[in-house]
Amino acid sequence: MAIGYLALVLHAHLPFVRHPESDYVLEEEWLFEAISETYVPLIKMFEGLKRDGVEFKMTMSLTPPLVSMLRDPLLQDRFDKHLRQLQHLVEQEATRNKHHGHLRYLAEHYIQEFIEVREVWERYQGDLVAAFKQFQDTNNLEIITCGATHGYLPLMKMYPQAVWAQIKVACEHYEENFGCPPRGIWLPECAYFDGLDRQIADAGLRYFLTDCHGVLYARPRPRFGTYTPIFTESGTAVFARDHESSQQVWSSEVGYPGAPEYREFYKDLGWEAEYEYIKPYIMPNGQRKNTGVKYHKITGRGVGLSEKELYDPYWARQKTTEHAENFMHNRGHQVEHLYSIMQRPPIIVSPYDAELFGHWWYEGPWFLDSLFRKTWFDQKTYSMIHLADYLKKHPTNQVCKPAQSSWGYKGFHEYWLNHTNSWIYPHLHKAAERMITMACREPTDELERRALNQAARELLLAQSSDWAFIMSTGTMVPYAVRRTQSHLMRFNKLFEDVLQGKIDSGWLQKVEAIDNIFPNIDYHVYRPLL
Repeated sequence: MAIGYLALVLHAHLPFVRHPESDYVLEEEWLFEAISETYVPLIKMFEGLKRDGVEFKMTMSLTPPLVSMLRDPLLQDRFDKHLRQLQHLVEQEATRNKHHGHLRYLAEHYIQEFIEVREVWERYQGDLVAAFKQFQDTNNLEIITCGATHGYLPLMKMYPQAVWAQIKVACEHYEENFGCPPRGIWLPECAYFDGLDRQIADAGLRYFLTDCHGVLYARPRPRFGTYTPIFTESGTAVFARDHESSQQVWSSEVGYPGAPEYREFYKDLGWEAEYEYIKPYIMPNGQRKNTGVKYHKITGRGVGLSEKELYDPYWARQKTTEHAENFMHNRGHQVEHLYSIMQRPPIIVSPYDAELFGHWWYEGPWFLDSLFRKTWFDQKTYSMIHLADYLKKHPTNQVCKPAQSSWGYKGFHEYWLNHTNSWIYPHLHKAAERMITMACREPTDELERRALNQAARELLLAQSSDWAFIMSTGTMVPYAVRRTQSHLMRFNKLFEDVLQGKIDSGWLQKVEAIDNIFPNIDYHVYRPLL
């Protein structure tokens, strides 16, 4: 009989990047890389577990921007072409390296990998959302939602209607795509502020996740720390991230992904190959980029990129088995220790960005596969569980007031509000004020209704926390700045056009075609809350 629970939670999110106005935009490849390296490998893993009778349980957020992109015919078509180009490249590589045994072996490994990606892609006719949904329907996967565009909610709290729109639009979008309301929400960046739980409860959500200090610093102090959920006064449950299990996977110092046997992320064929040879597979303007074909392993701490040894997926997979066993034993010891103190089953909540598994840590899906299998066959101390199922089994928990928190740098809001990105917030706040004002209007005709709905879309897209995050990291900053500015400019034009009664129908139609997220949005969602 298990005496505790492990809840694995993956947060699958990408910002809404879709450019029908251009033949090629590099940032669209964020989605294509995630499909081939993370989402398809996860679906393959789920299929294998079901085939072999392993009753796995996992919670996973699929954010509205990601769901929208995965179901977009334009992006599906562009991914198909992207995958075809990758397949051609690795076939060329196998020929080019026919006299180099190790490189040929790696090229053939990639050939097989991309064949399997295509098989999954075609089996679901490009609809990966339907693929994930089937595992929710069998109760193996619990899919939860997020903010409508991953907006950073604590920096909107002076405009409750803007917070409400992020939550409500997300819940409606979820129901449209999954046929039922969501039970839980991954707060964008796990960012919480006092009073947010009331809006979460009003949206019909049962629980949300925070970082550990959001619960550890709650008032009164939770008796069982982060190892049981707490209830807020509004009745929503709060699950906190477990620091110990997170560090074993996340940490660049002691985490599993740093093992020498694993694939080196930063050494890619797109930068290594001779220019004329690789030119057909890089950017149309001739700039190099990552292709996803990588031949080297991490090799060791402190080893320079030029000294990396060739990768071997066989030994890397063996290492994931080792690491999965280590993780399983550590969780077992953790559960035994906690149970002896608590005298009730603890729950260890281990949340991660989904893209860590496969994209950043190539072997991550192999690790998860091995962990699910070992947990099912090789131990009895804990069982894996969905967060909603835990609440059904343990409906009585302490009532506390969570602390303001996020899972970002220093645990609060600094990463999304600093000298690199603070300029965006006066503009976002002014736009929110204007949208709340416009939400009280009744449209004079269908054209004005469309303009008001598009204004709501543009504001939501401008609020995405991804843009402020990218500005902080210092990577792809011009793109993040351009996206913030373009959505705000479109919003302000719509606002002025509506007020003046001079809506440019041709321009509106173009903007609707470009920013086509939330086709059923109703701008009234921004009306003042009662």
